[in-house]
Amino acid sequence: MRWAPKHLDDIALALWQHLYLVGISLGCAFVIALILGIWSARRPKTYALVLTFTGMLFSIPSLALFALFIPWLGIGVLPAIVGLTAYALMILVRNIATGFHAIAPEVLDAARGMGYGYWRLLWEIELPLALPFIITGLRIAATTLIGIATVAAYINAGGLGTIIFAGLDQRYPEKILIGGGLTSLLAIGVDALFLLVQRRMARRRPQARMEASA
Repeated sequence: MRWAPKHLDDIALALWQHLYLVGISLGCAFVIALILGIWSARRPKTYALVLTFTGMLFSIPSLALFALFIPWLGIGVLPAIVGLTAYALMILVRNIATGFHAIAPEVLDAARGMGYGYWRLLWEIELPLALPFIITGLRIAATTLIGIATVAAYINAGGLGTIIFAGLDQRYPEKILIGGGLTSLLAIGVDALFLLVQRRMARRRPQARMEASA
């Protein structure tokens, strides 16, 4: 390896740009999806429309979707973030709504019988019960966006894709290996992190139930 040791700063910058693109997009998508998921979870027709629309966005090829935003947003980071946000919506909305659908109606009826209002029911009962599904959605969306974000390099958004495409253009295998390898490691690391969160949540649930019963 000759190129990598001399360009550690460039590699670090590309990695940071990739993390920035994915992090901001995932955060924006989560806020939008949380609102849409909660709102549509109890409305089957609305849920079907939301899932159809977000599914259509997800089915558009990544480069084509980024290109659609260029006339209004130009090239660079902004259209990349908007495109990545759109890609994550279907995954997150589906998992959030699934989490709410999985809650037994008897649990909600019992909480309402105890005087829980809408917001208290949502915050103390529904969201905690739906949280495992929400974390799963974030896990899938994050790893998906890490892969798609490499394409954003085509519209000058930066990220690890710049190294990969430079290697392809220059027929430089080392750059391809560095860019592709870091992208893969990043996806594996993020997936492992969310998996760890899920396992810790699963361990705490029995403890919380025992404390509540005591």
